[in-house]
Amino acid sequence: MKKNKYIFVFLMLLAISLAGGIFTGAYIHLDGGRQEQKGIHVVTSFYPVYIAALNVAKGSPGVVLENLSEPQTGCMHDYQLTPQDMILLSKADLFLVNGGGIESFLAEVGKSYPQLAIVKASESLDLPDGENAHVWMDTRYYAGMVRSIAEALKKADPANAELYQANAEDYCEEIGKLTEQMEELRESAQGKSVVIFHEAYEYVAGELGMDTVYCLDLDEERQISAHEVAEVLDEISRGRVSVVFAEELYGKDMGNTVETETQAKVCYLDALVRGNYQADSYLSAVSENIEVLRQAFCNADK
Repeated sequence: MKKNKYIFVFLMLLAISLAGGIFTGAYIHLDGGRQEQKGIHVVTSFYPVYIAALNVAKGSPGVVLENLSEPQTGCMHDYQLTPQDMILLSKADLFLVNGGGIESFLAEVGKSYPQLAIVKASESLDLPDGENAHVWMDTRYYAGMVRSIAEALKKADPANAELYQANAEDYCEEIGKLTEQMEELRESAQGKSVVIFHEAYEYVAGELGMDTVYCLDLDEERQISAHEVAEVLDEISRGRVSVVFAEELYGKDMGNTVETETQAKVCYLDALVRGNYQADSYLSAVSENIEVLRQAFCNADK
């Protein structure tokens, strides 16, 4: 009787093992099919890189594109990777980032996933300031980022290289139209002094040929002292600054002070680190910035 019991238990265990093996094999087969079907998995670090990659990869059956951070996260200087981020990166074939120190967590990613291809979209650009990597704010540099991303995708997915190249050329053509508008504004802005309330706006000033005489780098944690307020107001008055570039989210209070105490016009510009995931969102945001600048310079010339 005991012997039969042992035989029964053995048969049950064997059946369970076989069933487990069958289902595991089936899962691996199905999962492998999914991997084969979705091609390369591309992850971007934050909003402006994602939008560039979205336009370059448009229409490609070989790319699954995801963004590491939420579209409203903002700049990545102090971003802390989450466990969900690490899981996402573990599945990636290519990680597209801005570079230049914006993504301070890259060393951690490289150490955790040494086989992951990481491409810094701004690395090939000849930047005027090696410590300020907010290059997407200059339309000319952003077009360069788009081309770098296209090269990375062509290398990772050669089968669709022609599509990526064509998409990049089309998107750069649209960006080029914005560059032309900035060049028109440059005729009114070139040589003028400007105060900025975020270092990202140095690139806007540079594209317009302006001279940045003072930078008060504001963010959500920045506490402004009375001395700094007085210094900014004095710089505006002494330097005959007629225009200030600021981000409304963090610079509104200081902007109100400037417009109350001086004759300078505060231009609240989109820093292009937040937005929706529509392919034309960067183009729309820059167009709005150009309109703000156009109104400011037209009024200043009157």
